[in-house]
Formats: sequence, structure tokens, C-alpha cells
Amino acid sequence: MIEVVAELSRGPVFLAGEALECVVTVTNPLPPTATSASSEALAWASAQIHCQFHASESRVALPPPDSSQPDVQPESQTVFLPHRGERGQCILSTPPKILFCDLRLDPGESKSYSYSEVLPVEGPPSFRGQSVKYVYKLTIGCQRVNSPITLLRVPLRVLVLTGLQDVRFPQDEAVAPSSPFLEEDEGGKKDSWLTELAGERLMAATSCRSLHLYNISDGRGKVGTFGIFKSVYRLGEDVVGTLNLGEGTVACLQFSVSLQTEERVQPEYQRRRGAGGAPSVSHITHARHQESCLHTTRTSFSLPIPLSSTPGFCTAIVSLKWRLHFEFVTSREPGLVLLPPMEQPEPATWTGPEQVPVDTFSWDLPIKVQPASYCYSVHSHVRAI
Repeated sequence: MIEVVAELSRGPVFLAGEALECVVTVTNPLPPTATSASSEALAWASAQIHCQFHASESRVALPPPDSSQPDVQPESQTVFLPHRGERGQCILSTPPKILFCDLRLDPGESKSYSYSEVLPVEGPPSFRGQSVKYVYKLTIGCQRVNSPITLLRVPLRVLVLTGLQDVRFPQDEAVAPSSPFLEEDEGGKKDSWLTELAGERLMAATSCRSLHLYNISDGRGKVGTFGIFKSVYRLGEDVVGTLNLGEGTVACLQFSVSLQTEERVQPEYQRRRGAGGAPSVSHITHARHQESCLHTTRTSFSLPIPLSSTPGFCTAIVSLKWRLHFEFVTSREPGLVLLPPMEQPEPATWTGPEQVPVDTFSWDLPIKVQPASYCYSVHSHVRAI
């Protein structure tokens, strides 16, 4: 038996354009006291990054599949297919790299090999939605002598920052200075430069603060004013907003605000509802705040953006957008006052009205959510072959 360990020292989350570095350790777990006849021989090992795409048949109308690329990849045991047995189509892959050939390990012996590859910037982000799924994996294939190929799959999460696809690495040393006391190859300089550029763009986009005010009204008058300090956020941030109801002419009894994502299938790939298809637009609520606000002059809320969610993106098949979804419950009676009278001739028990005629309406405010900087940690996967 051979034990294969794949270790990602920076963790499983990457920004498209970054370099993935993995250390693959192959070990013969038998104790060193075992006989030499217990040595294990491996013919080869190879590694490759690929992205699997799968669409819901009830929501997405894709072109007829190519017969050469079935929805479920064949279970071949003699050819290195990183997506073997995976559901969906492999829409993006890096060139396979051979880690070693003709390796023999004595009992207790181990060997380590380094694998490095830049994640393509033209691919979609990792996403598991109602209509489509984009899943990234690093697949390591090993084959023992006279044995079938065994695959070790390491799931990855890839985030995409819009605009980096069109950025070119500067070739002029005056534009991209380097220290003469440090040894750094061209690939390392490009990866570091791209990471710094992504960080600068994220900071510039999400640090700008300016108060935006929106008047909220229904068909009968003004309900209040909503204020928010910015419209671009990063994963992990809180969306903070204030609601001023003191200047409204229509009494607001209750309001709720939800942080949602809107997943929409592009028009050319939408399946018609009459053909038994599901809706082409789906909404997921990530955080919600609800409050009874009669006689409330000013209130505020804070909705956290989960780190596990996906920033907004757009592909040829689907788009994902973020929004704040408001729902208001207002009174139909002008000048509604639900308070006991201040002066009463004699002691009495006051109760509020049992029924109040109300109206409800909703309002959506689009916002943008960008990737975030992550704290990386060791991430390992083990497979015995």
C-alpha cells in the first residue's frame, strides 16, 4: 500500500491569477523493519487543475451535448482523466504536469514533490447555485505497476476579481522595480505583482465612503429616508444602513430588509416555463433584519456578508448579483396614532385596535460584493493506493 498526501500550504482559497503551490508526499507506510520484498513501485504520478460545469436541466436549456463529452465522464482505468467519474463537463483545465516516473519506495521511505500552477484568469468563480455549478479541483493521479490509476482530488475555491483578465504584466523594469538582492523568477514576480494589484483594486473599490440617501414612498406619500454609506463591499463585511421615519407622512408599522443574491439565467439559455422548466431567476437570502417600527423616528441595521458566499459575476450562461430587498407594512389611515389618550376622566383599561388596514410594498437596492483577502492555512488531503 502507498499513501499519498497533498498539502496546500496557503489553504484551499485562491484568487484567479494566483499561483497554486502543492507539496505531494508519497510514503510507503510499512515499518522500516519490514523485508525488502515489501518495497512498492509506482509507474508515474501527474497533477492537473480543472473546472467542472453542471447545469440544472429544469432551469437551463443547453445545446445538445457532444457525444464525445458525456455528462458523466467514463470510468477509464488506463488513461489519466482528472474528471473521470465526475458529473458535468470539464470547461477549463491546465496542462497536466508529471511529478515523477518509475519511483520505488522501501518500507518507511517517503519522497516529496512540488507542484505549482497559475489558476487561469479567464475561468468562472467557484459557485454552487440553483441553476449551475462551477467546481474547481486539483486532481493527482498515481499508478502502481500492473494496477489501475488512482485519483486524489483536492477541492479548491476560486474567486474572480473583475478586470484582472485584461491586465498585462509590465515588462519595463522602470515600471516594475525589483530588488537586486533578492532572487525571484519571472513567474514569482508576476504572481506577486498580480496579488498586490488585486489588493489595491479591492481596497480602492471598497474603502470609498459617501452617504447615499433614498426617499422611500408609496402611492399615498413619503414613508421615510434610507441612508447607506457605500455600495461596494467585500466578503466578510457588514452592510450597515439607517432608516429615518420621522419625516414620513405615512405611518410605517413594520419593515424587513434581506441581504440576497439573484441568480439569473441568460435569456438565450432560459428554459420556457411551459415546457416544465423551473424559474430562470432564483433568490437566496443570506441575512435578514425585521423590526416593528410604529412611533420609531430613526433605526438602523447591520447585515453580515458570509465569507462562504460568492461575489457577483457574469458568464455566458448565468449571472449573480447582490441586492438589499426591503419590505414595508404601512397604515392606510392617515395620521394613525395607536397610543392611549393622555387624559382620562376615570381609570380605564386601554387596548389597541384589533384591526388596522395596511398596505405592503417592496423595494430592491442593488449592491456590489467583491472578493476578500483570506488568511491562509495548511490544507491536506490523503489517499491510500
